[in-house]
Amino acid sequence: MIIQSLAHFFVPWHDLFGGSTIYPIVTETTHLLAMFIGGGLAVAADRTTLRLAREKRELRRALLTELCYVHRPVLIALSISLLSGIAFATADIDVFLLSPAFYVKMSFVALLLANGWLLQRTELRLRKALKDDPERADSFATRQWDRLRFRSLCSIALWTATLVAGVVLFNVA
Repeated sequence: MIIQSLAHFFVPWHDLFGGSTIYPIVTETTHLLAMFIGGGLAVAADRTTLRLAREKRELRRALLTELCYVHRPVLIALSISLLSGIAFATADIDVFLLSPAFYVKMSFVALLLANGWLLQRTELRLRKALKDDPERADSFATRQWDRLRFRSLCSIALWTATLVAGVVLFNVA
């Protein structure tokens, strides 16, 4: 009943999307570029984190500064990807809402957002600890750097899983 109501609500978009070549091309290109740019920046930052998180204090401080500048473009790209994904889903909502692959992909997106929030929170704790008391921060920071490394590994895995789930969804739905 809910699916039918939603499908009825989105009939104009479904007809516009399905009766055109430009709307699907623009939507798919936007979606893939946003995933490519956001995921690329995130995975590159994650790789750098894995490489530098156990290095000297100066390198770790530089890493934290760099990570601070990566979050915004990644979040913007992820938001664009989410909006273009919604455009895709609402164009054929009755198919997407019945597809298990859709829910798997959305679960990965939710986990990606949660992990990103935890990554940023850990970075903020590290920045605060290093700013407040750089000498004492090293013992506290070791645990936080390990968390940051773990979250970076999770990020790489989740970006990869989200991409694979998207390919599956595209071919199954």
